[in-house]
Amino acid sequence: MSRIVYVNGEYVPEEEARISVFDRGFLMADGVYEVTSVLKGKLIDFAGHAKRLERSLNELDMAAPCTTDELLEIHRELVARNAVTEGLVYLQVTRGVADRDFAYPKDTTPTLVLFTQHKTVVESPAASTGIKVISIEDQRWGRRDIKTVQLLYPAMGKMMAKAAGCDDAWMVEEGAVTEGTSNNAYIIKNGRIITRQLSNDILHGITRAAVLKFAEEAQMVVEERPFTIAEAQGADEAFITSATTFVQPVVSIDGVEIGSGAPGPLALRLREIYVDQSRKQAI
Repeated sequence: MSRIVYVNGEYVPEEEARISVFDRGFLMADGVYEVTSVLKGKLIDFAGHAKRLERSLNELDMAAPCTTDELLEIHRELVARNAVTEGLVYLQVTRGVADRDFAYPKDTTPTLVLFTQHKTVVESPAASTGIKVISIEDQRWGRRDIKTVQLLYPAMGKMMAKAAGCDDAWMVEEGAVTEGTSNNAYIIKNGRIITRQLSNDILHGITRAAVLKFAEEAQMVVEERPFTIAEAQGADEAFITSATTFVQPVVSIDGVEIGSGAPGPLALRLREIYVDQSRKQAI
């Protein structure tokens, strides 16, 4: 059975979903997106994703396609129609349809598309084995805090990692790690969780915010600052966070094992706390 997807006010089978060839998301990557995880048929951190979506739209002078309450209803309807118990809802907003021009019109109607994916997120094998990453130069544009659909370089980075027999890449700018291709990056040294501070250089991760909050509530020390690959290789533990990986240990960077070369206790504890709290707070 095909999925039911949402396109501009209509729920349709995925085979019947259509957008215009003149949509600026297609022509100019003029769009933003969010990914919200689903556990037991409920949405994780929906309010945070909705707030970040609003910020991204405002930063790009783009109109909102509907209200937050309407977005929540669409998410829930798609989860129900597709019987998603565990997985995700992908949302994309573009500036809309206009003849191709670099200068965008002010009066376009935004395009809104959502779809679901079934995915094992809690019992993901990588959570117990850890992942291996490589380092690559960060060649993205300067406004990484806006969650745009300009994902070509992160996709290339992911493929560079696969070609090297690894799982992901950490991007490096001016000697310091910015983030992973689709996640925020962390190391742990002497019990301290170290991650780059928020700025235009990295995405303001919703899972990042929740994990750091839970860490501080658990009396863990958090230090927000840049760190180098060499510093990461000498760390006791490392991990990433994202909406669909939660907290995922990193066991190797550029071929150098981190700590014991296995998922560390603090990263695993953070994952346990995050999953537990997410289940309790899901809507």
